[in-house]
Amino acid sequence: MTKTNEQLQKDIQTALVWEPLLHATQIDVSVKDGIVTLSGIVDSYSKKTEAELAVKNITGVKAVVDRIDVAFGNEKKVTDAELTRVMMNALKWNGQVPQGHVTLKVEDGWITLTGELPWHYQRVAAEHAVTGLTGVKGISMNITIKSESKAAVEAVEIENALKRHWSINAENINVNVTGTRVTLGGIVTSWYERDAASKIAWQAPGVESVENKLSVEHDYSWVAL
Repeated sequence: MTKTNEQLQKDIQTALVWEPLLHATQIDVSVKDGIVTLSGIVDSYSKKTEAELAVKNITGVKAVVDRIDVAFGNEKKVTDAELTRVMMNALKWNGQVPQGHVTLKVEDGWITLTGELPWHYQRVAAEHAVTGLTGVKGISMNITIKSESKAAVEAVEIENALKRHWSINAENINVNVTGTRVTLGGIVTSWYERDAASKIAWQAPGVESVENKLSVEHDYSWVAL
């Protein structure tokens, strides 16, 4: 039995309150046919990203529209120059981000990261390094992946990696490879499974882009509604 809009809304509101980082945060939740819209104002970008992540973990959520704004009180006002200096140090001391490969621009708290890296995990590390910094309102990722591997990307290798993962039903996932581009299609039963499949595809040597077209269709057979 599928959750009603009201049931799903209640589950999401409870889940947001359950998150320690979001206890005192007012976030409005609206639901229609499994599509969740979040709105409101939070005082840090990390709270905005945490809210979206928490919602994706709820059974019944098919998609999330994040309209949460980030605004700071006077006590948290950080200049762009200060934020730039802190961010440069954060990237410098992150051992997963190669030095000299990522540049940044700060404009009224909005961060743009630009550059070229050989691995997707390094791009993720660069984003994580600056997400929790005070003064960040949003992040634009313009970092591209240029693999140093000369090996051809093999769909069968990605398929085998998907089969090895405990949370993934690989039989429902189609892997298509065109050059250095991987496209995932099919159906999964959770956002966790969807994200895990994408991460595995990115781990294949030579991959420079992953298009995740997996649809989330929840399995309610074991869920108490």
